[in-house]
Amino acid sequence: MKESLKSLLDLLDLEQIENNIFRGRSPDDRQQRVFGGQVAGQALVAAGRTVPVNRPVHSLHAYFIRPGDPLVPLVYTVERVRDGRSFTTRRVKAVQHGQTIFTLSASFQITEDGPAHQADMPDAPEPETLPTFLERLTPLFGEARAREFAESRPFDIRHATPLTWEAAKDPSLATPVSAVWLKVDGDLPDDPLLHVCLMTYASDMTLLDTVLLNHGLAWGDNRTMGASLDHAMWFHRPFRADDWLLYHQDTPFAGGARGLARGQVFTRSGELVVSVMQEGLVRVTGGSSSQR
Repeated sequence: MKESLKSLLDLLDLEQIENNIFRGRSPDDRQQRVFGGQVAGQALVAAGRTVPVNRPVHSLHAYFIRPGDPLVPLVYTVERVRDGRSFTTRRVKAVQHGQTIFTLSASFQITEDGPAHQADMPDAPEPETLPTFLERLTPLFGEARAREFAESRPFDIRHATPLTWEAAKDPSLATPVSAVWLKVDGDLPDDPLLHVCLMTYASDMTLLDTVLLNHGLAWGDNRTMGASLDHAMWFHRPFRADDWLLYHQDTPFAGGARGLARGQVFTRSGELVVSVMQEGLVRVTGGSSSQR
């Protein structure tokens, strides 16, 4: 198992310090603020640990209120909003320095039968035919920096579409659609809550990039800054985060220094297992880019 995955699993193993109160921490990676996917994943862990195992999560809605401080613990308080015959609802607050930095509402449901349909899986090359993240980054940043960046990620991510940094160098590559294959870089135990929490973490890694990709922008280009504002996910079917998943993303709108992105996650066999939407802050200095 990759060391970065071991570290992530440790981050998601929250300490329970009282009934409905949990404590988490951030990695020692000198980031200026806590990664949004980490807070969302930890909050879902906190909510899930107060719910019977036979009620998997089917949706979450979250707001990022303040930047998280990576140097101090995060305290998660869980409100048991409702325990019904079919549905369970939880509300979670993440607190640092006495202030709420993040809120999450999650709904859990017993397994039931009903009408079923889904969107078709988009075409994409097989993940094994695509270059690794390290291979894509090396021509852009050099081997040493690319290796440091790639090895810090607990997921094996293979891009079927251009990277934001590639489109920033070549505007003809700009596109409103992004597709990546991803899976954790190691084998996981059979814990359904762990798999959905890991996908919650991963869903924030590339989604807002889709807005930038459409405009030939990239994080770290010295003119683009942004942050997640809200995040919503719907979990349709069980899946494994250690199997290849296709994360197909697009951006229907950007304006007012905000960008909207949506994603669909498919198993390799074509099952739609997760839907995602996120709005993020996207500010550009030195003039705005043109919209494609």
